[in-house]
Amino acid sequence: MIALVDCNNFYASCEALFQPKLIGKPVVVLSNNDGCVIARSAEAKALGIPMGVPAYQIDTQGVEIRSSNFALYGDISGRVMRILARFSPRQEIYSIDECFLDLPDDIDLRTLAHDMRATIRREVGIGVGVGIAPTKTLAKAANWKAKKSGAGVWVIDSHKSRQELLASMPVDEIWGVGRKHSKRLISWGIQTALDFTEKVSEVWIQEKMSITGVRTWKELRGKPCILLEDITPPKKSTMVSRTFGTGTDRLNDLEEAVASFALSAAEKIRKDKLAANTITLFFHTDFHRKDREQYSPSGTTSFFSPTNDSFTIIQTALTMLRGLFRPEFLYRKAGVMLGNLVPADEVQLTLFDTGESPARKQLLLAMDAVNYRFGKETVKPAVLGVGGKPWKLKQSLRSGRFTTCWDEIVEVRV
Repeated sequence: MIALVDCNNFYASCEALFQPKLIGKPVVVLSNNDGCVIARSAEAKALGIPMGVPAYQIDTQGVEIRSSNFALYGDISGRVMRILARFSPRQEIYSIDECFLDLPDDIDLRTLAHDMRATIRREVGIGVGVGIAPTKTLAKAANWKAKKSGAGVWVIDSHKSRQELLASMPVDEIWGVGRKHSKRLISWGIQTALDFTEKVSEVWIQEKMSITGVRTWKELRGKPCILLEDITPPKKSTMVSRTFGTGTDRLNDLEEAVASFALSAAEKIRKDKLAANTITLFFHTDFHRKDREQYSPSGTTSFFSPTNDSFTIIQTALTMLRGLFRPEFLYRKAGVMLGNLVPADEVQLTLFDTGESPARKQLLLAMDAVNYRFGKETVKPAVLGVGGKPWKLKQSLRSGRFTTCWDEIVEVRV
């Protein structure tokens, strides 16, 4: 059996963990630069606040608004996933707030599911929903039912329980059926997940939705087609990009931003023990300004040999930037992508390549250790500059990084 464990209103729940005043209140979390709504508490959903609505359109009366705080969300996610790993030797972390588990058939699944929920509530402090079924798609459906019904746990363990759930599930809630397909299915008279599995044939599904739709159709009928990926596939690339808080036409500002993004990307692949063969740089103007001429240059180049050296990556990115920069434009976004990643311990050197020096490797390890302990960019190359920058994200409503930053740890006074 497969379990799908999904954290309830995850970002909003993380905000309320260390701010009890938010419990029971409408809470919304905004995207980068405080742009639009990306998460809502149950109370905010009840008010009818939609996903994606711009922040300036929200009626702030009685609504608690927070900037995104991904350092906090990532840490809480890690704690939840480590707890869930105790319940199964096979685990697939599907997203920051969702996880599939492989469970044996010969145990009391409902008791186990309630134990998962109680343990996470006790040790972390947030609520989760648990759906259990023979396939991943059915587990997703069971999780939807667990939350929709308010039960918190739902198990599909018989033909009858599967039929009853599918009959109550709208076709647009099926995992793997997108908005485009769901509209077409409804127009053809397929209203529920049960209609999807019973009213049409496999041949019809393949004709209308290709092999992906057939897999979904079979999974809903109880035949496993989507395997549990307990081993994460190796990364092929990593990217760091940001929209600037305010536009800039200064090369110095862009250099600092690109250097910061390149540093973050290099730290990511070093953490994963990978090295990059290529680097891609892009930056562009504000596409929403129709009254201005647009400029969106980009470029890709290869390293002499695969590397995860921050200084080499930053230097290469800045060289590309200086060649593409034009001062007559106001830029709003930039990004760095490292591609063709390979294991760092399997790098094949060329005939004339001596590799990175031991001293440089030790320097990078020391920088990573200091920044991990004391916070991002505590130690950094001078090109990143100091102080507030116009390209930095707007996060005027960000809560504290209560679990990852010593300066922002919760203080308890008695």
